[in-house]
Amino acid sequence: MARYELVKRSVALITLTNPPVNALSSAVRHAMAKSMEQALNDPKVTAVVICGENGRFCGGADIREFAGPLRGPPLVPLLDAIEAGEKPVVAAIEGVALGGGFELALVCHYCIAHFKARLGLPEVTLGILPAAGGTQRLPRLIGIPAALELITTGRHISAQEALKLGIVDQVTEQNACEVAVEFALRAVAKPLSSRRVSMLTTPCPPDLDALLEVVTMEVKKKARGVMAPLACIQAVRAAATMPYSKGIKRESELMATLFNSGQARALQYCFFAQRTAGKWTLPSGAQWNNSKPREIRSAAIIGLGTMGRGIVVSLARVGISVIAVESEKKLLETGKQMVIGMLERDAKRRGVSASLNLLKFTLSLQDLKDVDLVIEAVFEDMALKKRVFQELSKVCRPATLLCTNTSGLDVDALAGVTDRPHLVVGMHFFSPAHVMKLLEVVCGPRSSSETIATAMSLGKRMGKVSVAVGNCPGFVGNRMLKPYMDQATFLLEEGATPEQIDKALEDFGFAMGVFRMSDLAGLDVGWRIRKESGLTGPDVDPKNPPRRRHGRRYCPIPDMVCEQGRFGQKTGRGWYMYDKPGGTNAKPDPLIQNLLEMYRSRYAIQPRNISDQEIIERCLFALANEGFRILEDGIAARPEDIDVIYLFGYGFPRHRGGPMFYASMVGLERVLERLEHYHQAHPDVPHLEPSPLLKKLVACGSPSVQTWREHIKTMHSHL
Repeated sequence: MARYELVKRSVALITLTNPPVNALSSAVRHAMAKSMEQALNDPKVTAVVICGENGRFCGGADIREFAGPLRGPPLVPLLDAIEAGEKPVVAAIEGVALGGGFELALVCHYCIAHFKARLGLPEVTLGILPAAGGTQRLPRLIGIPAALELITTGRHISAQEALKLGIVDQVTEQNACEVAVEFALRAVAKPLSSRRVSMLTTPCPPDLDALLEVVTMEVKKKARGVMAPLACIQAVRAAATMPYSKGIKRESELMATLFNSGQARALQYCFFAQRTAGKWTLPSGAQWNNSKPREIRSAAIIGLGTMGRGIVVSLARVGISVIAVESEKKLLETGKQMVIGMLERDAKRRGVSASLNLLKFTLSLQDLKDVDLVIEAVFEDMALKKRVFQELSKVCRPATLLCTNTSGLDVDALAGVTDRPHLVVGMHFFSPAHVMKLLEVVCGPRSSSETIATAMSLGKRMGKVSVAVGNCPGFVGNRMLKPYMDQATFLLEEGATPEQIDKALEDFGFAMGVFRMSDLAGLDVGWRIRKESGLTGPDVDPKNPPRRRHGRRYCPIPDMVCEQGRFGQKTGRGWYMYDKPGGTNAKPDPLIQNLLEMYRSRYAIQPRNISDQEIIERCLFALANEGFRILEDGIAARPEDIDVIYLFGYGFPRHRGGPMFYASMVGLERVLERLEHYHQAHPDVPHLEPSPLLKKLVACGSPSVQTWREHIKTMHSHL
């Protein structure tokens, strides 16, 4: 776990060996302590170099150990001993130095970093803080403002930025370990007192309180309701106002409040859930991740609307040749200019050249005859998509994969009109596609394992978090979204306002409540879907629209809003009013309040006071309840997959863990009891009736979310 050897006759080289990232497990800490003691006590040793095996310095703590009691030597005394030693210690940083690995580098007297190395303190993203002296040493080394930014965001920085900040002493393009050994030999005669960071005085700005107040307000705005960044600010305050011995004690106290908190458990669950989703074990138990994906060198996108443009950018920036197709010359030219602009802005931000040579724009599907893969991103209309897939079957070579970006239509119906149903798969991107990280890979019943593997692999190559899901209306994300949004509109009927519902959801942790989100997406999108499904349209009485349709409760208020031409931000009016079309500053609109009052009066609905608790319970428990049904139906393999979809695609607050984890944290018995209560009050709302799986889990003692799969016996997988 830590290899010890003597090099250049007098340099002890300690190599961390715990693949894949040399995490500081109990075994590694034990071996490091033993190796450092040997090096410091050996008279032949004049200096020490610490490096990591396989080009990775250290990825930090072994998070798996967080679930149990601490074993092995604690990290803080070990790091203190390294810093206090009388022999120079040099960190040779290659790959990553993150979390505890960064804190290890901070106690080394010198740091040499490879030019491709990345450094950071990402603990805040796991609901904790850097608790091995990171919040105390880093401010002493680089000052309060820079340390606050790195610690409260968990941002990774390049070796070059670390050099500018004064975190590392040298950046090299050569082997960092070899350079560090030579550096260590030159450092033997130099005094170490000024190199012990914990002994330095923190550079303290004269307006410390004002600075901390500004940062606190920014953190509260960006990370609504999240504890860890605020605790980080308090720890950095201690570094500025206390001696190191008291500051490290304060750091430890703050860590204790965070470590066993629900937020820390949720954020650490998110960390592992994302990795679990990538393995895509299916509800049937089959593992398709062993199927070898095809290599994709060229792709085509049909349609250059908002989604199509984002997909083109996502493909081109990872080096894939893209042919973009539109139906009209004007649309093609507009799309072309927008794609080029997006790629140029993206390249400038990343400091690279734009991949414009990979692009081709055309009006003819005939140009697609040799591509490896096609992604259809036309208007969400089944008849139109079927025509596109029929044409693609004629044009593309027989081995070309045909993918659809549909957000909820039947993937198998599209496969059925092709000559290659086994090569058809859904690739549901989220808007804007070049920014949003989620990709739902929709497995049709005839999609081959190679096809799924290729779509999953391509998503990963584009930097997406890919989740394999089954084929049903709305798949996972949008299927669950419907009961969530239905509950919000039912609450409007009963006495709430859009701003009250949004505030409750935003206080819970969402960046946007349901109505602000709808205004952003465009109210006409849902209206069109409701019309296509026969829920609304010319056959419905416009003056007294029925509140029960297709055998269940229906709220016509969203349709009434759309009938007034209020489609959201793009028209300057929706659930809110905006300064102008395209504006983003949402303000309560008296006209919406008038509409609600007239509506309630028309149907003799007596408005009542609705608590924030009821808003949260009805919206989020209905959301989770549909998630349980999705697990029953085999549309998602495990609850972690559902949570990852909602974390990365729908803005569910990470510190809540996702809808399924949140239900487990609230307590499944509580969720069941409240759903039964609300369903009794609203028997004409089927999605409030508790799912059989929820009832079964409660009967089994509410097991942990990671073991739910063992209790799902209905394995009719749609994947």
